[in-house]
Amino acid sequence: MTTHRPEEPRIGRSLTLHFKGDWGSVNLHRVCGWVCQELTDRSGPHTRIAIWNGRGFSDNIRAVGRGEVDVAMTTPAAFAAAALSGRGVYSDEHYPELRGLGVVPQRDRLVVGVHRSLGITSFAELREHKPALSVATSINDGINTVGVAAHELLHRAGVDVVGWGGEFLEDERPFDTFDRVLAGQANAVVHEAIMLPHWQEFGRDYHFLEVEPQVLDSLHADFGWPSARVDDDHFPGREGFDTLDFSDFLMVTRSDLPDDVAYAIAWILGETRHIIEAQYRHLAPEKSPITYPLDPVAIGRSPIPLHPGAAAYYDALPRA
Repeated sequence: MTTHRPEEPRIGRSLTLHFKGDWGSVNLHRVCGWVCQELTDRSGPHTRIAIWNGRGFSDNIRAVGRGEVDVAMTTPAAFAAAALSGRGVYSDEHYPELRGLGVVPQRDRLVVGVHRSLGITSFAELREHKPALSVATSINDGINTVGVAAHELLHRAGVDVVGWGGEFLEDERPFDTFDRVLAGQANAVVHEAIMLPHWQEFGRDYHFLEVEPQVLDSLHADFGWPSARVDDDHFPGREGFDTLDFSDFLMVTRSDLPDDVAYAIAWILGETRHIIEAQYRHLAPEKSPITYPLDPVAIGRSPIPLHPGAAAYYDALPRA
């Protein structure tokens, strides 16, 4: 049984690194800021680390794969696996050298809701009645994973929004989408970030639809997108149901990142986790955008191969 903690990293040379986070003010940027601070503290005296604004989706994966940045965050974590083999949005350009540094857990789902005034409680009823839907979701530009997944899910479920006389109301960020729903501009919503309080504000006015098994199976087979369950009563009065898993933030790099830097980043994720946890403890874990308390072993469960330097940290963790 191993009981000692992995050795704290010290990098004598000064580093120049480029990270890429989100739009600038949300969770992925926070994670980058935390890791960059701790890495600078443990590296040479002239270390410089920049955090580029991004979108946190396939754009960040491509930036790493193309060598534009050294490290990036992306969500949901499982969607990154398609970039290794060239599936889905990566069919034109894929990155077999992509490697994981660690996963910051966020328990999330992509859910489909329709307004109760439509009287629809299942996808079968949706296909039967073919209502004109105004669907609030994210932009479907091949980059935003919410928009990409929402359109692909609806298509495979046989929902023809435009053909039935409806429309997509598309925004980049979830807050804009939720504002549309609360303002009554939409009668359907397909989105994630289900821990945010907006869902509780409009949730009683919506039926949330279980995604049919054949749809979930096809998304997993073609793209590696996993399914998961929404808990009973997460939405007011709604029993649990199956839908698309949209969990976790993944920190990615390439195989050519030096081993000692990869080890240091993994060590920071696992051993200084209290720093990022403190930023979310005013929220209950199930309502937090980062699902704390963080577990170093779980942080090391990457959906893509770990960088060998990062794996060295996770392999050194105490085991029962």
